[in-house]
Amino acid sequence: MYAIVNIAGQQFKVQKDQEVIVHRLDAQEGKKLEFNDVVLIDNEGKIKVGAPTVKGASVSAKVLSHLRGDKVIIFKKKRRKGYQKQTGHRQDLTKIQIESIQA
Repeated sequence: MYAIVNIAGQQFKVQKDQEVIVHRLDAQEGKKLEFNDVVLIDNEGKIKVGAPTVKGASVSAKVLSHLRGDKVIIFKKKRRKGYQKQTGHRQDLTKIQIESIQA
């Protein structure tokens, strides 16, 4: 059984006991969350597609940890002008574990 669910503005294909890394969620570590924006559910070949979401379906998850992604380097340069600028960015992420999927 799997579901496609909207979490923090992105769609993820999730299964029970799967660990997913998503954009930072406003929840403390160890807290349980409920996601109701379920777009699709596949229960052993029986597919339910929502328009836009499946009614009564939800996915519950537990926050494992907050972490930061790899550094992305941004380098700007204009040739023959002597202009160079380098900056970096690290995305804030949250690691969650899917506990159950209710259809």
